[in-house]
Amino acid sequence: MTGKLTRRSLLRGAAGFAAAGAIARPYVANAQAKTASMWVVQGFVPDEDVAIRKVVADYQKASGNTIDLSIIPFAPMRQKTVAVLSSGGDVPDIIENSDIQTNAVLAWSDYFADVSDVVATQQSKYHANAILGASLYNHVKKERSFYGVPWKAAVIPFHVWGDLVEKAGYKRSDIPKTWDTFLDFFRPVQDKLRAQGMRHTYGLGLEISTIGADPTNTFHQWLIAYGGIGLVTRDGKLHADDPKVKHAAITALNQLSKAFKDGYVPPESVNWNDADDNNAFHSKLIVMDFDGTLSTELAMIKDKQAFWDDMMTLPLPLNNDGEQMPAQFGAGTLMLPSRAKNLAVAKDFSRYVIQPEILNAYLKGGLGRWLPPMPSVALNDSWWTDPKRDPHVPVYVKEGLVDPTVPYYFSYNPAYAEVMANHNWNVAWADIVKGGMAPEQAVDKALTNIEAIFAKYPIST
Repeated sequence: MTGKLTRRSLLRGAAGFAAAGAIARPYVANAQAKTASMWVVQGFVPDEDVAIRKVVADYQKASGNTIDLSIIPFAPMRQKTVAVLSSGGDVPDIIENSDIQTNAVLAWSDYFADVSDVVATQQSKYHANAILGASLYNHVKKERSFYGVPWKAAVIPFHVWGDLVEKAGYKRSDIPKTWDTFLDFFRPVQDKLRAQGMRHTYGLGLEISTIGADPTNTFHQWLIAYGGIGLVTRDGKLHADDPKVKHAAITALNQLSKAFKDGYVPPESVNWNDADDNNAFHSKLIVMDFDGTLSTELAMIKDKQAFWDDMMTLPLPLNNDGEQMPAQFGAGTLMLPSRAKNLAVAKDFSRYVIQPEILNAYLKGGLGRWLPPMPSVALNDSWWTDPKRDPHVPVYVKEGLVDPTVPYYFSYNPAYAEVMANHNWNVAWADIVKGGMAPEQAVDKALTNIEAIFAKYPIST
């Protein structure tokens, strides 16, 4: 049995999952002006929506073509994408993927057009892991190719209330630089804040739930931290029997579960979705959070005291051996459905928006919540690197575009997109915390289920 995409499986996956300078001549001549429809995800801050509208307006002026733009909230976007792609009816010409892993499953079943010709126009400038995130395996064609156009990227930093660290009697410089000592630091911070009357504040904002992407990202960074990076390798193979991987998974689940059972993680985190940890952080229910992009900080940008003085964006600590561990690098892509009626215009717009100067202006217009998928765009513009302009963006840039990173495992094999959608590792975490299962048993159960998923996705090499 192969990993055939059905409406039910896609729904499950979706639930788990700018001023322009000089530009290249548009691909479609003005005399042949046409219209393409485009769906993008609504921004976390209004500036993101303003930025995409400006890109579209500039493109229309430059090309003579029309982009029928729809800005759709995150959760409805997933639902609409599922419905339109599984119905067999009309589809938009461009869809921004709302869950980055979803693209791997859709590409497997040949739902998207090959966009190699678009990516080729800027391929030499892309971050290597942006390329891997867009180069996916098509089971129908039995080949790997580009089925997404990378136009933004993200990594996952830590978000910390520096003022609460100080309120607990510590200096910000006291925060350790290695993994376990970094995490352990927030336990006495919580204890001392509780002693001062902050009875509802927790040191660690870790998500144990089986909803959304944040909990899966948390587990995988802990897996990396304890040496389990080789769970899936670039050849698409799963290494479920690797003793090093199993030991890392056991250690990660044990550490995460212990933090919860010891009372340093909010008990309600068992039901959190991807926005709830942000809300908990903003209300100071948690001192530290691990969450992708800078949406946490940008939500507070109008509060100058909080944004400039109280909040801290911290990169990944060193691992316990004192070495820099890689961050998970996610590439946001534009996807062009294979049934789209206006692929020529869709490709033309995609070529336009990934020109470095256009892309830079667009992402800066969104206040830097998303990183450029081309390192040179950020590293050659002080807007991204000057801490005097913004205290958070330079930290984010260094973690994502300077320090080591790794792609998500579904870049190697789309089976892992289903693993993430099923939340196999977070179910294991819940088995320990709520079911009393031993970490070793929970890991064995998770790996058995993951092996069964991989069996549905044979890749010809």
